[in-house]
Amino acid sequence: MVLFAPITMPYFIFKSRKEAGISFFMIFLMTFSAVAGLEAFLYSKYYEKNKYSHLPALTIQLIRHAEDLKVSTTKLDHALVKLENLSKVESRIHEIKRTIEFIDQLRDVMFKNQEDINRLVKYTSDYTDFFAGRDLEWVFDIQFFYNNRVVIQHNKSIQNYLERFEDLLRYTHRNFYNITEHKTKDSLKNYDEYYIRYRRAVDSHNRFNVKRIDFQNKYLQKHPDIKAYLPGKRQTETFKLWE
Repeated sequence: MVLFAPITMPYFIFKSRKEAGISFFMIFLMTFSAVAGLEAFLYSKYYEKNKYSHLPALTIQLIRHAEDLKVSTTKLDHALVKLENLSKVESRIHEIKRTIEFIDQLRDVMFKNQEDINRLVKYTSDYTDFFAGRDLEWVFDIQFFYNNRVVIQHNKSIQNYLERFEDLLRYTHRNFYNITEHKTKDSLKNYDEYYIRYRRAVDSHNRFNVKRIDFQNKYLQKHPDIKAYLPGKRQTETFKLWE
């Protein structure tokens, strides 16, 4: 019906009564749209499943590692944005505890992301001869990106930020009333020390984040063929200080 309808439809419309012709046209339109939509869906599934079928198995596995890394990086960025939003909440003892618990969850996300980075870098190193023999330079461009000092420092700055923020929150949670109500001298002094270390970690991360953004933008301009294998727009907002 779908194949022959475009040819036979004018015949039925002109030979039938006006109402019948419209009915035939509507039947054709609905059937054609449904089948065309189904074919488009099936083709997209087939293409997604077989888009790398022309590549060697080792190259396909590398691309899978890169895709896994993109996913874990996106999760990490979303978690950092959520932490940033939590840190803007007014300092109440139950909110502090909630933020501490979230940092524990975020640390797991970061650990998974670092595992994915290590796996991709190691995989490229293990099969260096294979990729070099097939002139797959873009593979080494991906590896070089994650081995770059700026990217490594940026990742370490996130870890340091989490550690210093958690230290501050845990101390504040344990001594909440001594800090906020009784305002004891020793508690306030220790709080200031924790806060200074936390503030330095925030400032350090923000500096490295700016460097990482600049490096990634320039690197992708130089190597546009690897854009599909690297995370897209990442967390770019400056971290605000917790009060």
